[in-house]
Amino acid sequence: MLAKLHQKALAASLALLFAGAASAGQGGTQSAVDLGLAASSQPANATLILKLRNEAQLENLIRQTVTPGNPNYHRFLTTRQFAERFGATDRQIANVQAYLKKQGLRGEVLDNRMVIRVQGTLAQMGQAFGTSIHTFRDADSGRTFHRPARPVALPAALAGTVSVVSGLSNEHQYVSHRIGTPKLLSTTTTFAPQALQPNLRAAPNGNPTATGVPGNYTVGDVADLYNINPLYDRGVTGKGSTIGIVTLSNFYPEDAQAYWDGIGLATKPHRITQVHVNGGGAFDGGSGETSLDVEQSGGLAPKANIIVYDAPNTSGDFVAAFAQAVSDNCADSISTSWGLPEIYNFAALNVDGASVTDTTDVGNLRAFHQVFLEAAVQGQSIFAASGDSGAYDTVRSLGHDQWSAPLTVDSPASDPYMTAAGGTTVPYSFSFSGGPVGSIERESVWGWDYIQDYFDTNFGPGLIDLFATGGGGGVSVYWHEPVYQWFTHGIRTSEKHQALTFDDPQAGPTTLLKLPGHFRGRNVPDISLNADPETGYIVVSTVDGGVINSIGGTSFVAPQLNGISALLTQSLGHRVGFWNPQVYFLQNVFGYGKYSAFNSVRDGDNWFYYGKPHYTPGAGIGTLNVANLDAFLRAF
Repeated sequence: MLAKLHQKALAASLALLFAGAASAGQGGTQSAVDLGLAASSQPANATLILKLRNEAQLENLIRQTVTPGNPNYHRFLTTRQFAERFGATDRQIANVQAYLKKQGLRGEVLDNRMVIRVQGTLAQMGQAFGTSIHTFRDADSGRTFHRPARPVALPAALAGTVSVVSGLSNEHQYVSHRIGTPKLLSTTTTFAPQALQPNLRAAPNGNPTATGVPGNYTVGDVADLYNINPLYDRGVTGKGSTIGIVTLSNFYPEDAQAYWDGIGLATKPHRITQVHVNGGGAFDGGSGETSLDVEQSGGLAPKANIIVYDAPNTSGDFVAAFAQAVSDNCADSISTSWGLPEIYNFAALNVDGASVTDTTDVGNLRAFHQVFLEAAVQGQSIFAASGDSGAYDTVRSLGHDQWSAPLTVDSPASDPYMTAAGGTTVPYSFSFSGGPVGSIERESVWGWDYIQDYFDTNFGPGLIDLFATGGGGGVSVYWHEPVYQWFTHGIRTSEKHQALTFDDPQAGPTTLLKLPGHFRGRNVPDISLNADPETGYIVVSTVDGGVINSIGGTSFVAPQLNGISALLTQSLGHRVGFWNPQVYFLQNVFGYGKYSAFNSVRDGDNWFYYGKPHYTPGAGIGTLNVANLDAFLRAF
């Protein structure tokens, strides 16, 4: 067991090294340079997450809302009811507001009485939360940003009420989980905008908006692949439901409409509303992510309303955007396709191999968790992409030349109250660089080691390095195994001998973090759909140059599940609620087969976890048969 002093030293070194690596991008090795105190008058936002009352009672109520036969089954709370039963008291809020006012800060209490958005200057923020806020320059990119120079210290006036102070840093944090096919692998022909027309499908009797062409798939192909068409035949189009998207980049709503119109999809007009949280996201490299999230979710539920909550790409703003979407309680289902390795949230970690439950500060893991609890009891279904680095989630942000690649999972997908969206490769044939034709015969866990093996076998090793591109999945080393996974065959514990190390050319290897082995942690993903760019999709994104294809990643799966949930909301006549206990129950009891709601994924791997005829951290409980899932839910 580490001593508390040792924990704090580790926390400081992790914060510095993680921040430097994340801002440097893949393969970055230099930490940020401290330029001293930030400009004292610079405006800033922070988000206070207040401690829940009766959290155990809240968790019990959530279970009741998704347990058939319970008097509270599918009886969800309003935001006001949540605030009255589980939010902070009037006295607690008054005390916090009085303290903020004394520090010259302004606090806006959200309707859930669990979140206070704070505005002021950096100097006021530092004074109020016991830290100093410095400006840093990334040693590789040259970008400057601010963040606390030492951990936040809550004053006595707040310590009993405030759970997390989020948002004192404006450092870019999260990555979108979408990727394209490298030119070396490209096997498809890009559609020109005028070629985005209906009836391009290769197979007869399918959805008329489908293409049937891997790499050029549309939402119509998703409907063909996962048996959604019977819902459309019944007139289920998402009418009356509302989709929420939480994202960290702005976008052009016209892109989504151009996509829907281009594939011949009739949609509800004027359906998109944007909510810019803390000033909103930028038009940048992540804008295509927002476009595809709206296109995919709104394409599968063409008559649903859509609310896009966009915020700047910082940890605090991500929390603030989710908190706003959940407190507003207008969206029946919400998805996000952004994340980062779960272990980046650790401020301290026990390394005796037993547990990580004694961490002194887990940053935004706890903040997100409270927001997700509220969403669940309000009946809002939420989905997050599980990542595109296979079982080794740090690889996309750190690389694997000088950094080790421990088995890790992505956050916020790893939260037990989030439905984590994993990735598969659907059947297709391929040939690269003039080599022989290969094929994927059955839907498989997505991992590009199948392409790596192809090149190593046919052209010799070393020509290409695709490690560890694939669907994110594995075992959380923070969140314990949730009840809904207790009786699921195939659930794993964390592996032994996992550590994050950095091999400095001069100083040699340094171990930054040892992860616990045999930890009974929450397994991800929960459900998977096609995500391999080789069997990927068309996206319309003005920022990315118009119509592009062969785009994939678990970024597609989260909004697709969001759109499917909107269809189910209309079909059921009410919100679906928290998916996980319901879908695990159906899989555990009814298994797989012709009438099952799920298809097992028995082939492929995500570089560590293999496909199995049961749950696997490669693909979760499998892929969906949406019509069958709808029938089961309506039967209850």
